[in-house]
Amino acid sequence: MEIYKDLKYPKNQEFEKLLNSQLSKNKIEEGKIIEGKITKITEKFVFIFIPGLKSEPIIDINEIKMINMKDSIAIGENIPVLLERIEDKNGEVVVSAIKAQKIKGWYELEKAYEKNESIIGKITSKCKGGVIVEHKETGSLMFCPGSQVSDKPLKSIDHLIGVEQKFAIIKLDKLRGNACVSRRQIVSTNKREDKAKIVEKFKVGDIIKDAVVKGYSSFGCFFEVNNEIDVLVHLQEISYSRVNHPDEIFNIGEKHDLKIISIDKEKLQIGCSIKQLSPDPFEHIGNYEIGGKYKVKVEKITDYGCFCSLEPGLSTLLHSSEMSWTKRNIVPKKLFKIGDMIDCVITEIDKEKRRIAISHKLTIENPYQVFMNKYPEGSEINGTISSTNEYAVYVKLGDFDIDGFLHANDLSYTNNPDEELKKYKKGDNLKVKILEIKKDEQKVRVGLKQLGNDPFGWFKGKKVNDVITVNVISSDNKGLLVKPENCELDFLIKKSNIAVNASDARPSRFVGGERIDAAISEINFEKRKVSLSIKLLEELQNKEAVSKFSSPLSGKNLPFSSLSEKLGDKKNKDEK
Repeated sequence: MEIYKDLKYPKNQEFEKLLNSQLSKNKIEEGKIIEGKITKITEKFVFIFIPGLKSEPIIDINEIKMINMKDSIAIGENIPVLLERIEDKNGEVVVSAIKAQKIKGWYELEKAYEKNESIIGKITSKCKGGVIVEHKETGSLMFCPGSQVSDKPLKSIDHLIGVEQKFAIIKLDKLRGNACVSRRQIVSTNKREDKAKIVEKFKVGDIIKDAVVKGYSSFGCFFEVNNEIDVLVHLQEISYSRVNHPDEIFNIGEKHDLKIISIDKEKLQIGCSIKQLSPDPFEHIGNYEIGGKYKVKVEKITDYGCFCSLEPGLSTLLHSSEMSWTKRNIVPKKLFKIGDMIDCVITEIDKEKRRIAISHKLTIENPYQVFMNKYPEGSEINGTISSTNEYAVYVKLGDFDIDGFLHANDLSYTNNPDEELKKYKKGDNLKVKILEIKKDEQKVRVGLKQLGNDPFGWFKGKKVNDVITVNVISSDNKGLLVKPENCELDFLIKKSNIAVNASDARPSRFVGGERIDAAISEINFEKRKVSLSIKLLEELQNKEAVSKFSSPLSGKNLPFSSLSEKLGDKKNKDEK
């Protein structure tokens, strides 16, 4: 030290050694945890001595009580404190035993977290979203979420409060000083260790006797074995017959024998089967053949069909589309009920997919074939309208349970289809003509207008360029609406086809009622299409006039008309 520069004297040398040794032992820094020696204890304060400080720090006795150290402190004992201020505004040293314990506890938690070790703690109280856990060694408080208290739902956790137990640290927030722990992780780990020992007892192929139905879900049924482990029987392993849900077969608490078919030692899961304890009924499929007629029993009814059995365990699907020849949008439960014995024909056997398809309607004569034999295409039949929609009418044909399709375009040759369709309603009686029968597709198309004469027949024998007489009905910017004489059909002569000269191609020249001639510019009997043109008629008439009234001498009297002849004669003379 500079104060004692003169070290000749032994006392100064001794003081220097004493001072240096004291400073080297205690590094006084704010924010450090320092061991202090208790020198005095009163009712309100605890006095401690820390070498290197100019005064003795004081700790409130209530702070000692909060960290549960009141009974363990005594004069001469050491206590760790956090040095917050070497000197405050009042010139006093500020220390904290609580903060020292928290910091020390945090260090312990960090070590355990880094080493993935469990800690000992106890639940002290409940809070929003979980519980508060106190660390046994340091008294640090940690949070345990409600989902991490146990591996199964608990109605009450009162029996866990105050009990020392292990917890796993799952999260540490160093900035906020928060710790999150889990009891569930410890419980699950212990159970996993126990479960691993149980799984080791079993092997694939073992038969488990009297396993108890514990619960089920949409994918299978859970069984409890010897009150120590749960196993799963998948939906497909319950029965050789189709099963939609385990509750169709099992009741909680029932006992069944199981066969172990798989063991997953990583997931500690055991898979079992019930159906493999009995012979596979599909092995008897050789007793059946495609096209054969057999009796089947209805076992289950769904919206799309019925599951039936050829024999116990050998199931097959009767799809709704194979139940009837004539009914549409079939509701299976209205036709059959569980337990019914019905005739069916096997239509498909797929051994790889273990699938059998059957048909009930094939056991019944196809009504469309019967109908076609009695009413071939072109026949007429009386019927009743069964329904209508925006584009067609459905007619129940005679005594047959068959609906004929009557399109709006087949109601009338001349009237608007949409307007014509509005005239008919359910229950009306109609006489229709059979236009087409598709027995394989179960379709019959009928017509109403085909019962009368086709007005398009008026054009029979006519061809393009033929001239017909028409009556003008009306005119507008598009052209003329005309009707041929003695014909029921209307036609539009477009504005561009009214006249050869553009100035005359004005629809306003006609007011309606005029009787004029027009030529056929296009005719197609298959498409029932005809186009008329006045312009074409004028062109045909002009061509005829030119060919009929023109002469070879035409133009002889025009100036220079003979000039070419004279030039030709002169040329011939020069050549000679």
